[in-house]
Amino acid sequence: MENLIELESIEKYYGRNRVLDDVSVSFQPGVTGLLGPNGAGKSTLIKVILGLVRISSGTGNVMGLDLLESARAIRSLIGYMPEDDSYIAGLTGVELVRYAACLSGMSALEGLRRAHEILDFCDVKQERYRNVETYSTGMRQKTKVAQAIVADPPILILDEPTSGLDPEAREAMLNRVKYLSSKHGKTVIISTHILRDVQQICDHVVIMANGKMKMADRLENVHRPSTPNLFLTVKGDMDLFRKTLTRNGVDSKLDEDKLLQIITSDGALPMEVWDSATQSDVQVQSVVPAKNSLETVFREAVGEDVGGD
Repeated sequence: MENLIELESIEKYYGRNRVLDDVSVSFQPGVTGLLGPNGAGKSTLIKVILGLVRISSGTGNVMGLDLLESARAIRSLIGYMPEDDSYIAGLTGVELVRYAACLSGMSALEGLRRAHEILDFCDVKQERYRNVETYSTGMRQKTKVAQAIVADPPILILDEPTSGLDPEAREAMLNRVKYLSSKHGKTVIISTHILRDVQQICDHVVIMANGKMKMADRLENVHRPSTPNLFLTVKGDMDLFRKTLTRNGVDSKLDEDKLLQIITSDGALPMEVWDSATQSDVQVQSVVPAKNSLETVFREAVGEDVGGD
């Protein structure tokens, strides 16, 4: 799959403080979750991609454009939603989004038409005619997304897009992001600390800690356990069932949620499980392949390598 963003051996120092430590990573089409604790280097990495921070060493490109030589052209390819509020007080929502459109090269009339179109997509209704400083957190988040996508860039970088949103607004925001990727072909990078957001819509995950790249892989590979075990839910005497399994040569254990884990070498459910269920008068209600939780993978990847702001 084509890598739209490629970074190789990127290092960034502020004085003697190394905030990016030999970072090599590529971003592919789809939605990528950029995860990491505070001080991990996520924001600096984003600024490097945008050409807002000059790297100390390393190389990279965005859609074939050199990171060092084509920063301005690269920024024209990327729609960026910052974590912090970036509105201009005194402007209405539609004026602010039109301003972003005009900065990308649209005429005032086309920018206004496009601003209304995008605000409709972002579910900003009559509030668009109010000054942005009067907006709620949810309204500001919607408007920031509208600013990022108004020029129809092929790449979107969204920094904490669901921060401060209630459950319904969060769900709508995530669905909107997924739609932009799946229906409009946008490559999206979401920098977030909310693991369930990544779990819900991302195709890839990148984990950083203390300026270092800890993991970069497809989410489905991250979830794949080292051993293809199976989880069973059963109705009946669990202790008797487990004893019968052991007598029939099947290894099992109970996890912290009291689900029965069957230890297998090939991911197939042994016939002895069904025999044991019959012998112990237990009903097997479900069989689910085991998978790693993103939370567990994140903790293991980060470990003790956590910095501060």
